[in-house]
This record gives sequence, structure tokens and C-alpha cells, in this order.
Amino acid sequence: MLESIIYQNGELKILDQLRVPKETIYLCVSNTDEAWIAIKRMNVRGAPAIAIVGLLSLCVEFSDIDSLLASKRLKERTKEAFVQYVKNRCDHLCTARPTAVNIAKECRRIVDHCNKIKNDENVSFDDMLLILKQNIESLYEMDVSINKMIGERGAMHIVTTSPKEPLNILTHCNTGSLATAGYGTALGVIRFLHSKGKLKRAFCTETRPFNQGSRLTAYELVQEKIPGTLICDSMVAALMKKEKIAAVVVGADRVVSNGDTANKIGTYQIAVIAKHHNVPFYVAAPLSSIDFNTSDGSKIPIEERPSHEIKFVEETQIAPKEIVCWNPAFDVTPADLISGIITEVGVFKPHEMGSLHQYQQALNDALNI
Repeated sequence: MLESIIYQNGELKILDQLRVPKETIYLCVSNTDEAWIAIKRMNVRGAPAIAIVGLLSLCVEFSDIDSLLASKRLKERTKEAFVQYVKNRCDHLCTARPTAVNIAKECRRIVDHCNKIKNDENVSFDDMLLILKQNIESLYEMDVSINKMIGERGAMHIVTTSPKEPLNILTHCNTGSLATAGYGTALGVIRFLHSKGKLKRAFCTETRPFNQGSRLTAYELVQEKIPGTLICDSMVAALMKKEKIAAVVVGADRVVSNGDTANKIGTYQIAVIAKHHNVPFYVAAPLSSIDFNTSDGSKIPIEERPSHEIKFVEETQIAPKEIVCWNPAFDVTPADLISGIITEVGVFKPHEMGSLHQYQQALNDALNI
């Protein structure tokens, strides 16, 4: 299985996804500023991976307290000053890519945890560092197991509701090992189907303008020897007319409380086409991608990226420099186009989001979060 994030002995490396598939090069990330740049430039991308890299970079950074004190980033060696340092760094990391909710949720959880520890007189400053380090490292380890649960639950749901096997599945953007700590969300569903002999073919879109599908998903399919076919974004309707597609499975950067979902630009139009062709449309997302504090998709901030991503493919110019471009990185798929939201705890219809919220609240209470 491909590794997009390597974290060992307090050192963090990320696969430079701007170089894939031509080269496999890992970048060292030694502090939160380097992580912010890597996230913003999309050397690392995918909502779960962004959160993991951001927090692991914080973990790497505070491993050298003397340097933090020398740089004045940490004002003094006290628990109070450390909490403020963590909050400042988390606030900064969250500005790199605002649409994905995972990093904001995990940062908020870490800051809340720090505040609880700060008020515990039995926990020393050094104890606080160790507890926080273990907490952050556990996110990295948990992500793979969560993705495997998403893969199994989604695959079994599709198998039991599909009239025929083996199955053709369409996916958009990249949601595999390169977008997570490992295994993947939507691509994890495809991976599980393939492992059980239930997959006929995975169709992936190129995902213009950044080509995450053609560069990354196609690369993963080839590396994992999963039967795959790459198509242009404009070919989805023709494909559904020609081939029997059992389901569309995509990832999510944010699912809000009514089931509206923000995902890579182009997702919305695929959902519309799927609806016309009576193809089920699923969103595969961990609970960390679900934002119950936002009522509907109109409230989701949509990142807009520079025009050169449209005008150039790598160094090759494909459009007039003078042309005005609009380049939103994400769109919002309305809940009424979504057949189900695949999570690590099961598959839910958008109108069942209330039940999922109650489940998560009960889980948080049990874990004292």
C-alpha cells in the first residue's frame, strides 16, 4: 500500500504529490510553517491527510522546546504559554485550506484537550507535552483502521443493494492512500470490493484542473493492480449511457448537518448525471469530515485557487494568459442527490444525519471528549 505520510521517531516526511506519477519524492516537514506551505501548495492534499500532516508538524515542532523558546514562538516554559502556542499554531494551520473541516475539528479538539490538561495540577509541563504527543500520534494510527471500516461498510452496502456483480464503480478526484494515512475512503470502498472479487472495473475521472484523478487515483489503481479506466471529466454522461455503473463513490472535504457535501470541483455535476441515469451516488467520509455545526451547504467556505492552474498544465500553457478564470477548488452537492453517506459506523441517508449526530455525541461522551 502506498504511503503518503511517513512519521517515525519524531520525524515527518510527506510524498510530494505534485511530482506523482513521474517521480516518487518525499519532502521533510520540520515545523508548522513548512506544513502550511505544503498544504497550501497541495504537496499534500485530501482532507484526512491535511489534518494528520498539520498536527504531526506541530508534534515535530514542539519536540524541540529550546528552539521554540529561542524563536519566541513559545513565550515561556509554562502550561499556560504552551496552550497559547498550540492555539496560535492551530489557527495558522487552519488557514491553509479552509473548505476541508477535518483539520479545524482536530485542531479544536487538541486545543480543548490542552486546556483541560492545563487546569490539572497533577500534570506537569513535561507530562503535558508527552500526553499531547501521544494524542496526535494516535490520529495517524487510527486513520487507517477508520478507512478500512469505511471501505468494508460501503462495499457491503453496495453489494447488497446492487442487482448484479461484478460491479463497475465510478469515482472522482483522489481518495486513496495518498489522501489519507492509508487505505483510503471512497477508494477504500473500491479496494475492498476488489479484494473480495466483487469489482469489475473502477472508472476514475481526470479531475481538472489539478488532475488528481489522472495523476494520483490512476497511479494508485495501477500500483495496486486494481482494474481501472481513466476518463475525461466530460465523459461521465456518455459512460453511464454506455456502461452499467453500479454506483458512484466520492470522498468529502465537509459534510454538513443536512447532508449537503463539499467535495472536489466536478462532483456536483457527476451527482446530477448519476441522478438522471438512476445510478446511486455515495459519499465516503469519516466522522471527522462531518460538520454538525453548519446547517447547509451554502454556509461552507469554498476555496478559490489561482488562475494559472487552469491556464497551464505543468509548464505548458493551454489558454491565453489574458483570459479571466474562475477556479473554485470545490463544489457543493445537495443532499437530495446523495443516496448515502458511508462512515466508519455505517451508511446513512442524508435525512438520517440527526441519528448520526446523536451517535457521535454519545461516542464523545463515552470517550470524555
